[in-house]
Amino acid sequence: MPMTEKQKMLAGELYRPGDAELQADQAAAKAWMVRYNAALGETPAVRRNLLKERLGSVGEGTVIRPPFHCDYGYNIHLGDDVFFNFNCVILDVVEVRIGNGTQIGPAVQIYAADHPRSAEERRSGLEFGRPVVIGENVWIGGGAIILPGVTIGDDAVIGAGSVVTRDVAAGTTVVGNPARSR
Repeated sequence: MPMTEKQKMLAGELYRPGDAELQADQAAAKAWMVRYNAALGETPAVRRNLLKERLGSVGEGTVIRPPFHCDYGYNIHLGDDVFFNFNCVILDVVEVRIGNGTQIGPAVQIYAADHPRSAEERRSGLEFGRPVVIGENVWIGGGAIILPGVTIGDDAVIGAGSVVTRDVAAGTTVVGNPARSR
């Protein structure tokens, strides 16, 4: 039996993002974001319950300050005591996992969505994703960008404004564009 476009997307294979099922999932995510982002003045408990409605998993004590944007939401898995400051974006066409105690500054962008390198494949409208894994107790400074397929080890520090194009070892500090060890 052939895979659906959603199954292909979740498996990290080339898929068509215009598929009706995926468009319906994105519409549901957009409706949820309208509600979540309007909840800035609500209590942390109310916002936490909203997070649990849409995200794949949400650990205890996790906080995301609105506004927050994502593609689907259900591919995002957050450990305990994860903190996102204002205006973060996660393109979650495949899993994005963030470990316990990780702190993420304002305007950080995490991209699991990717595009073919071949111009012909891009013209066809196909896309794919590569999972992003961020370990425990990581600090990501404001405005950083994490690219598809990157793994960041426990206790790492990503400097503000850095563009992380490669895996970052545990306990390492990286800065710049592209991000490199200090």
